[in-house]
Amino acid sequence: MTQSSQPQALFSGLVYDQNDNPVDTTFIGAEPHYVVLDGDFKRHIAAETVDRQVVEWIQGQALANKELVSEQIMSMLNQDDLFTKAMIDASIGNMEKLMEQGLPDDARMMLGMMGFKIVINVHGEVVHLDMPQQELPGDDEEW
Repeated sequence: MTQSSQPQALFSGLVYDQNDNPVDTTFIGAEPHYVVLDGDFKRHIAAETVDRQVVEWIQGQALANKELVSEQIMSMLNQDDLFTKAMIDASIGNMEKLMEQGLPDDARMMLGMMGFKIVINVHGEVVHLDMPQQELPGDDEEW
């Protein structure tokens, strides 16, 4: 049997409090937590609580714009075939697996460089997401 890896905070380094301070990540036992300062008190919020909110929101946005998302990813991969589209569509429908598999450090770093930022309150509720923006077809400016 393979040894299971310790769960990680999916968005470590990308989470901020409402005062725009980066939120630390720590472990309580084997469970990752985000640490939000509330005055002089450190609130420990289970990372899964925050991460699940973000993953569900991203998945909802991707499903609502599935065709556009699939086209953009296929374009980025320089692939335009049915098998690639099927794999991308399946991945959009299974984003909750990120909660189990985690997010590679390179992907997290890239998200941060692109301006992805999660703002939470002291209760662990996501109050704002900064997402990388890209012009959509039909906007005033060309791609």
